[in-house]
Amino acid sequence: MTATEENTTVPGDERDGRDGRGGQNTPGPAAGAKRARLIGGPGILLVWLYGVMVVGAVSRSAVQISTQFDKAPLAYSLSAVAGLVYGFITYSLVRGGERARRAALVCCAAELAGVLVVGTWTLVEPSAFPDATVWSDYGMGYLFIPVLLPLSAMYWLRKARTAAV
Repeated sequence: MTATEENTTVPGDERDGRDGRGGQNTPGPAAGAKRARLIGGPGILLVWLYGVMVVGAVSRSAVQISTQFDKAPLAYSLSAVAGLVYGFITYSLVRGGERARRAALVCCAAELAGVLVVGTWTLVEPSAFPDATVWSDYGMGYLFIPVLLPLSAMYWLRKARTAAV
């Protein structure tokens, strides 16, 4: 087993050759299936940073939506969407496996596109956002983490793919 893989079988799962009661079955077609591990090494830092961003974006948007939604509905809704995207990416990184890696890669690309579009929009037309979003000014209010994080994650996810192959 390499550092980028972990065995994903669990007791009682047909793939591990046991019937859940300690007896042996013949292994199913997915016997020995392995899931690429995405949170080894720098991936742990990505999970931690995405977790912090989930808490920051979701809590900020929840307070803003519940107390002053009429002030800047677009900005607060975008912050909530950002929090959901961060949450899905965090889940995908922890889950591991090729499907999760691809899903996280797509979400990171969408996140980066959102940061670039909203960041540019806030610079070109500041009146469109009476209050800042997580992605305003390319994430300046969050130390530019919203623009750097998807770039780092996409690099790591591509690297994790090549290491698993």
